[in-house]
Amino acid sequence: MGDFTPKSVVKSAVRELAAPFASVAALTTVVSDILANNPFDCTAYEVSGTTHDPVEKSRESYTARFIYEDVNAETIGTASVKCPTVDAFNDAVTALPACTGLNTAIGATAVHESEDDTFAVVLKCHDANGELYNVSFSRSAITVSGYEADAILASVETWADTVSALD
Repeated sequence: MGDFTPKSVVKSAVRELAAPFASVAALTTVVSDILANNPFDCTAYEVSGTTHDPVEKSRESYTARFIYEDVNAETIGTASVKCPTVDAFNDAVTALPACTGLNTAIGATAVHESEDDTFAVVLKCHDANGELYNVSFSRSAITVSGYEADAILASVETWADTVSALD
């Protein structure tokens, strides 16, 4: 029987943030800057006749967490809402506490526990050398994955070192 022969060495690297993103807005600011300014010097590319931007959002998810407390400040219920976009997240943060049917059913009004929110955004990037790789953001870490060339990680790391929110 034949053996498998490796064809590439795909790498990933994680940077744990000293302090998590304080809010969805803080994460959105960083991601929007990457999409607008292309700090990794990525290039547009074409797949099956479709042209792609140098950097594109390939996935995103935002989860808002809520608690319900009784008159003694005891937690009597929790809720979380997973949203596909920042706008949906912001709408949910406003809508859930105003949902009288749910508040009545639980016996309290929902309070947004923003420090327990979770976020995830994955950017697909096309390096000038032809490699596709991902830069993933969570509330507390950034992961660069699917790259082979060490220069890709060096480029992302150099950029991250200039962004104060990523210390």
